[in-house]
Amino acid sequence: MSKAVTAEAQVTGTTAKLSLPTLTTMVVGSMVGAGVFSLPRRFAQETGVAGALIAWAVAGTGMLMLAFVFQNLAVRRPDLDAGVYAYAKAGFGEYLGFFAAFGYWASACVGNVTYWVLIMSTIGAIAPALGDGDTVLAVVLSSVGLWLFFALISRGVKEAAAINRIVTIAKIVPILVFVILALFYLKPHVFAENFGGADYAGSLFQQVKGTMLATVFVFLGVEGASVYSRHARRREDVGRATILGFLSVFAIFASVTIVSYGLMPMSEIAELRQPSMAGVLEHSVGTWGKVFVSVGLIVSVLGAYLAWTLMAAEVLFVAAKDEDMPRFLGRATAADVPVPALVMTTLLSQIVLVVTLFSDDAFNFALDLTSALTLIPFLLAAGFAVRVAGGARRRELTVAVLATLYTAFLIYAAGLKYLLVSLIIYAPATVLFVMARREQGRRPFSPREFVVLAVSIAGAVIGIVALALGWISL
Repeated sequence: MSKAVTAEAQVTGTTAKLSLPTLTTMVVGSMVGAGVFSLPRRFAQETGVAGALIAWAVAGTGMLMLAFVFQNLAVRRPDLDAGVYAYAKAGFGEYLGFFAAFGYWASACVGNVTYWVLIMSTIGAIAPALGDGDTVLAVVLSSVGLWLFFALISRGVKEAAAINRIVTIAKIVPILVFVILALFYLKPHVFAENFGGADYAGSLFQQVKGTMLATVFVFLGVEGASVYSRHARRREDVGRATILGFLSVFAIFASVTIVSYGLMPMSEIAELRQPSMAGVLEHSVGTWGKVFVSVGLIVSVLGAYLAWTLMAAEVLFVAAKDEDMPRFLGRATAADVPVPALVMTTLLSQIVLVVTLFSDDAFNFALDLTSALTLIPFLLAAGFAVRVAGGARRRELTVAVLATLYTAFLIYAAGLKYLLVSLIIYAPATVLFVMARREQGRRPFSPREFVVLAVSIAGAVIGIVALALGWISL
């Protein structure tokens, strides 16, 4: 979702239609966040240059198919204005639509935790007590930050527009400077040594598979233009902005990853603290490179946190207005702030933040869980595109099928662990669905919905047992 435009729209209450450049900026702003600063280490832990090139080719093609899906749906179903959530509901019914809304919201909340972990890890380079963002002190300070932002947003979001103007520049400049300097300092022999991967990397397939959740995380936001499609000046601009924004960001992400292999041995990159982009640049240009990237990251991440918190609360608010969530989540203050939804958003982020204390790698845990929670909503949207295309539009059907297969592969790549942990979060959320149905005087579940409920509860129970017995770990 848009970081700059969305915030300003909420501040001004404007009904002005959005142009193609503005919509494209929304997509770029949605995707460029904390993830890109962590890419060097995350990829170096899994694969070398060859695997990285294949991984980006797979991820780029798959995500491009998803981008085309959002482009096609924006044109074919202009009556659906809430993006992923609306597509899932229209295609597969209210309960799975609820799951999509909840999953999308939960992924935003967990994603927000990665921001705080990364901020604390960055500061931890000069304050060892913060560790890698996973110490008790780091969690306490992050919790203070969570609730300070809650207080700020609860008062209204007048401050958001000014913050996000700064964020737009703070995000892009350090990344572009990093790529340019990395090309200048690139060592061909180091790049060649990293080409096939290190001893600790498995088969090429395993290397590629291990990077998939990281690519999902950095591409979250590709649906940004579709979420606000009803504000577009021209409906076809939504799809164009999605494709233009995606291609721009894809080039940036792939460049950051590949050029890093030419600066340091991948085994050393894999051991860097996050944000690893700062460590890679420091290795080449000295301390000022690390400071430059770190300052840009903190400003960027704080702005991203503000915008994604607003977005997460908005998802619950809109779902409540559509009677897919309890009515209390549809309440807003005179300043148009959905405070009950904001409270739930902050509470879930707080819970996940505490859970990171028990994780072996707090940042990667939160990153992978964010990606895993998003996969079910994306799979439902792609599946809906298959139904919309039918047999009459062969090109659109091919794109939708490829997007569906890619998303299903991502769920496989995520592994059973993250699927079960996702269901532990999904299953209890059904209480909100039941509350909404009772408010409407309706039966809680249809026979088909009851099957989905049974599957989700069974998965959650297995996940809890697996965690308790140590079969899986965080």
